[in-house]
Parts: sequence; structure tokens; C-alpha cells
Amino acid sequence: MKSKNPNPDLEAFALENEAADIEQFKLDVTAVPDRLDKILARLIPHHSRSRLQGWIENGHVLLNGKTARIRQLAGPGDVIHVRPQLAPEDLAFTPEDVEFGVVSESEHWVVVNKPAGLVTHPGAGNWSGTLLNGLLFRYPELARVPRAGIVHRLDKDTSGIMVVARTDVAQTDLVRQLQARTVRREYVALCHGHVAQAGSVDLPIGRDPSVPVRMSVQRPIAPKPALTHYRPLRYGSDSSGHMVTELACRLETGRTHQIRVHMASLQHPLLGDTLYGGKLLAGATRQMLHARALAFEDPGGAGRVNFEAEPASDMVVVQGNIEWQG
Repeated sequence: MKSKNPNPDLEAFALENEAADIEQFKLDVTAVPDRLDKILARLIPHHSRSRLQGWIENGHVLLNGKTARIRQLAGPGDVIHVRPQLAPEDLAFTPEDVEFGVVSESEHWVVVNKPAGLVTHPGAGNWSGTLLNGLLFRYPELARVPRAGIVHRLDKDTSGIMVVARTDVAQTDLVRQLQARTVRREYVALCHGHVAQAGSVDLPIGRDPSVPVRMSVQRPIAPKPALTHYRPLRYGSDSSGHMVTELACRLETGRTHQIRVHMASLQHPLLGDTLYGGKLLAGATRQMLHARALAFEDPGGAGRVNFEAEPASDMVVVQGNIEWQG
């Protein structure tokens, strides 16, 4: 028996979205015909026109019970049904089964080993699939802790060890330790050239005035103090004879791209770090930087705790492609 519903599309639309709030608008008989996206922009002004166009394109808008099109005209007496969609940023703090390693954990903290390629925290262009989403999936109690317990970050293409607080009290304690510079964070980096001896770079870092995605020590925008200590571990060269130094780097501060910017300022950019002048040598496809060691005072009162994590497999391959001296 055929359905007697004159608007089967609307019926299906309602059934598919029965848990959602569907808004209905009937245009006044005096309404001036116009493109549907423009009309919606006037009817729902708190959403951008580009977002409304996305709703139309993805089938979340009906015109007179039929799936709508952006350039379709609507006019007097037409009926529009809209299923409002959450913005990507509204879905940012959603648990997702994201893969990452766990080095150790207690009731107060989790020490994770973040893989290269994983964004730490949701942001523009990366509203899902981040470490934060994975933390919420594996440790649901983190939904009650600001930023899901994250107290410091690693760049997307930097691998390595991080501590995450499991309670508000532990998070406050760890943040204070970071501010007091008592958290020890050591990285291993592969950089271009021969770094003859240990040293420090004490240069404020801010946004590059010319390239928004870069940080800089040259006339930076809103610079903040940044201090990096480094020491050479070994020297080598790739198959083409390019000199490479393996460094241990220790942070006193935690600025965005800090080690990458500071080493580039010494004319020793990291292998694979094309944003700061590094080249894709010895098989490197990302910046060769790994957070290998972390030490802090246990917020639970167990004293100072120390953790280490081996470099990611792709970095191990690059290290193996370099002929080391001695």
C-alpha cells in the first residue's frame, strides 16, 4: 500500500532526525523571491552564510518537503525545514577511539607517548581525531577536567612523551611545576650541520610577522621568553655527505615550535623541518624531533618520577640511514 504522505522526503527527513530540533519557516506571502541560502541567512542570522550553505549541500534543508539546493529560489508561501548542525568546534570535546601509547599511569596522571602526526588538542582545521579526543575515550573521567587534563603540548609532527592530569588538583599542581620550570623535558633532535659544543638559546619567540603559520625570533609579534639548552650527542652524515648532528635539547620554557625555531636561528634547522629551512634528508618526512624524557614531582605525593620513550619508528629509520662517526 502506498504512503498517503504527500511529502515522503519530509517524512524520511523527520524520521532520520527525530532526536534533532527541526526548524520550520513559512515565507510570508509578501516575501520577495530570492536564493535559498540568502533567505536562510536572513532567517537564521546567528549562523554564517557559508555554514548554512554547507547544511544545504549536505541535505539538512528541505524546501516544500524536497531536498533543497543552494541556488534554488524560494518565495511567497514556500515552506523551509532546517535541521541545525553543530559546528565542528562544538564537537571538539567528543570521545574518539584514537591510538596513542601509554608509558605509565596513576590515579593522578597519565604519561602518554604521542605518535607523530597526531594533533594534541582540537583547533582550527583539526576539530576531531586529536589526542584529547582519544584521552576522553580511554579515560572518561577526564571530561570533568579542563582541557581533558592536558597541561603541555607537542607539535603534530613531533613524537614523544607527555603528562596528562587526571584530576583538577593534579592539573593545577603540574601547571605550577611547569611555571616554576621544575618539570624536566628532554628531546632528541637531528639537525643540519656540525654543532660543535653545548650551548643555550635565550631568545623570545612570537608569531612571524610575514608568515602566520611560523614562529620567529626576528621581529616577532607578541614575543614571549624562551630558553633552550642543547648538547651534541653524536655526529654523522647522510649518503650525500650532508653533515648531521644528533642533539639532546632541554626546555626551560614551552613555546610553540621552540626547539625548531631556536635551532633554525643558529643555522642548524632540524632535518625534515621544511617550515624552518630543514631538508628532507636520509628519509626524513617530518621534523626529526622526539620528546624522549620527562620528570616531575608526583602530585599524589610519591616524589619525583622519571619516564622515557624511545623514538618513533620513522625516526629510528632516519637515524639508521646516517653514517655516525666512531
